[in-house]
Order: sequence, then C-alpha cells, then structure tokens
Amino acid sequence: MSSAAVFRWGSIWAAGLIIVFLLSSYNPRQSSLSAIFGLGGSDWDILYHLGGNGPWIKKIDGIVAGGIHAPEGCEVEQVHMLSRHGERYPTSNAGGRMLTLLQRIKDSNITLKGDLDFVNDWQYFSLEPSAEHDQLTNTGPYAGTLSSFAAGTRLRTRYLHLLISIPNSRSTNFWASDCNRVIETARYFATGFFGLDWNSTSAKLHVMPETPDLGADTLTPGDTCLKYREDLMTGHDYGLIQLTKFRSTYLPAISARFQAQNPGIKFTNGELYSMQEMCGFEILVRGSSPWCDIFNHDDWLNFEYARDVIHYYRAGPGNRFGPAMGWLWLNATANLLSKGPDAGKLFFSFVHDGDIIPMLAALDLFHSKEHLPVSHRPKIRQWRTSQVVPMNGRIIFERLKCNRASKEKLKDQEKIPKHYVRININDGIVPFPHCTSGPGSSCPLEDFLAIVQRRGREIGDFRKICGLGDDAPARIEFLHQ
Repeated sequence: MSSAAVFRWGSIWAAGLIIVFLLSSYNPRQSSLSAIFGLGGSDWDILYHLGGNGPWIKKIDGIVAGGIHAPEGCEVEQVHMLSRHGERYPTSNAGGRMLTLLQRIKDSNITLKGDLDFVNDWQYFSLEPSAEHDQLTNTGPYAGTLSSFAAGTRLRTRYLHLLISIPNSRSTNFWASDCNRVIETARYFATGFFGLDWNSTSAKLHVMPETPDLGADTLTPGDTCLKYREDLMTGHDYGLIQLTKFRSTYLPAISARFQAQNPGIKFTNGELYSMQEMCGFEILVRGSSPWCDIFNHDDWLNFEYARDVIHYYRAGPGNRFGPAMGWLWLNATANLLSKGPDAGKLFFSFVHDGDIIPMLAALDLFHSKEHLPVSHRPKIRQWRTSQVVPMNGRIIFERLKCNRASKEKLKDQEKIPKHYVRININDGIVPFPHCTSGPGSSCPLEDFLAIVQRRGREIGDFRKICGLGDDAPARIEFLHQ
C-alpha cells in the first residue's frame, strides 16, 4: 500500500473514531423516563416520539440494567444483526404529499399567522425532491451516510475479537435488500466495520432482490407473500386503515386550533399528519425543525402512538400475515445460533422497518394481551416502535459462551447450559419474556431454540398462509458463511 493510501485510510479511520466518540457521548436527556412517556418534565425529547421518522436513538425503557457488555464470565461468540437502513429523506409518496400541502398553502395566497407564521418564509428541506426522496440524507448531524459509517465503527469496536479471529483468507458474507438506501447503508456500515477496502479483501455484500418470485428465501417477505399483497382489507393496507381511524381521534382538534388562527384555510387530517412527519424528516436533513414546535406534547404522544398503530397492523402482531413473514429470518437465525461460531461468527442483514417488525411479531417479544385500540391512546402499552425501529435501528442477537455459573447458581453449575442468547435493541439489552435465567438475564440457548420452534408451530407454514405453491422456496437458504 502506498504512503498516500496509508495516509488517506488513516485519516478516514481517525475521522471515524472521532465520529463514533461524539455519537456515543451524545445523550438525549436519557436520565428521565418520565419525559419519554410524556409525564412531564423539562427534559422532553422529541426524538423519542417520532415513531421511526427520526434519527437513531438508544433504547432506554424495558431494558436490563448493567449495560451491553457481556456478563461476567461470558463472551460473545456469534452475532446476528437485522438493521434498518440509515436516516433518509421521506419516500416519494410521503414527500409528494408534503409538497402538495405546501403548494396548496402557496396557492391560497394567505399569509399564515400564529403557530404557522414561519411557513411564510420556510423552504422545503430538499432542493431536488425527485432525486433525493427515498435516499439517505447526507447533511447535518443525523446524516444517514454518517450514522451508517458510525454504526459500523461502533460495532467493530464491540466485536473486534470476532472480526480478528476470522482468517484473512475467508471473506465474510453480509446482505442487503435490493433498494438503493438499504444497499448504501450496508456499504457505509461495511466501511466502518471492515475497513475502506472491504469489497476487495474481507467482506462480500450480497444484494437480495425485492421481487415476488423468491418465496420464503428472501429478506423482504412482504414482497413475496402473495395474499399479504392482494388482501386490501387485512393485508399490507390494514395498517393504513387502522391509522386513519386513530388519526381522526386527535387531529380535528389541531385543525380547529390552526383554523382559529387562520380562518381562510382548513387543513385535513392527512395534511396535519404530513406536518408532523415534516418535523422528523427536516431534523434528518437540517438537525432541527420549526414544525416540531407547533404541536404540543400531547399531540406528539398521539403521533407516536399513530406510528405504533400503523406498524402493529401493517406487519406486526395485529396483522394475520406478520408473524409468518417474520419467522423466516428468525428461524434461519435460530438454526445458526444452534450451530454456533463454526457456522460463522458475524451475520449482518440490512432491510426496511417493514421487514423488522414481522420478526418481532414472530418472536412475540413485546407481547400484548389485547390488540392496540384505535379509539384512544392507551396509557400503558408494550408496543412502542420509536425506540425499536428508528432510522438505522438494529436488532442484534448474541450467542454467549459462559464458562462459569453466576454466584447465585454455583451449586447447580453442572445443570446450567454454557451457551445463552440475548437480544440487543439499539444498545439496550431486552429480556426475552419468560426466559431470563441466564447471566445478565439472558436466555439459555436450548430454551431459546424451543421458543422459536414453538412459535413456528403456532404461526404455521409461510407458503400456505401466503397462498404460495408447494414449489415455492420454503425457507431462507442464503444466510450462511
């Protein structure tokens, strides 16, 4: 390698370490859970109420105390990550609705007053919407390009012992669904994790088509599940149906508030929802947004819940196809966890939030006795997606090897399994329901595998549920090293 190349790589690596230090030291007022759940306090943080439309944040509620380090006497020997793409501009559909709203305001020839007076001089956060919609953001403190690279460097630091144990002659496979923002996320991540020349040395990116012909052998089962796509009432569109119902419970009051300040124009529920969406998406481009300030805390708690509703019913526990779609990756990962590091030590997959939500439904990690209501916002609920699938949100399954029992169980040491599984969601360890007997509230490997198999029997066959023929692939085959 030339001296110039060494200098260039050294500069990039040093910059990456600085970025990771800055991001890891960023603390969005995490000391007060009361602010997160809207119970008041001066440390309110809007980032925890954007329902997946905001930048990456740490999960801070419902986690195991003690941090993410391996429990005493244990080491991580295998890692499986399912990650959402990095911070992006709005999709073409959502961005198109925003632009239509702004054009209607302009065409009304009204000078807005009150809460909305800033709009008179405000400029949309994309100068080239047709080119930038759907793509990673690349400006501001929450740029998707930046956070994806930083995530790779952060995980390199955490799992360096696994990376350096892989022979130089062996290339590590990793995967991304065939969408530009997902592919770019994987590439920036790989640069941070494997190094600048990863594509020619230590890793190989496999791009998985987002096409309907793959059956169960896919990263994006929502594209291959035929009935899910065709059923307009209880399939993919069920989330939007339920979202529309809930939006009608809180947005009319906001409309009346704005109309009292501006009698010449009345906003629809859809337009008001777009205003709330612009808060998060402008943050992703510019770092802040005046759209965030025109809504009160209760408005944002309702928006957060609205996002919970659409995820829950579009591909989560409230959708009859969700668990079957999510069990595919979960089952493939469980099989690899059972084989251990001999099957490979590092497995990284990059997808959309709509592909992560079904996996959580299959695992039943955030169990609810009743479906989410759409007539009101419940005060207490397990299903909260803002901290689970923010932009660049990642779910990591770790296989732990523990060489000794915890002090409380030394007498039963011979009976305690040596291998355990735990789940890390956005740098917070989340306990498996009814399986926390291992070190650091981890789940014994055999118990975890039994849970996954039981869920598979309860959920049923993906092909039958989705209306696919017996000749369609029945399981994920591509996930291997």
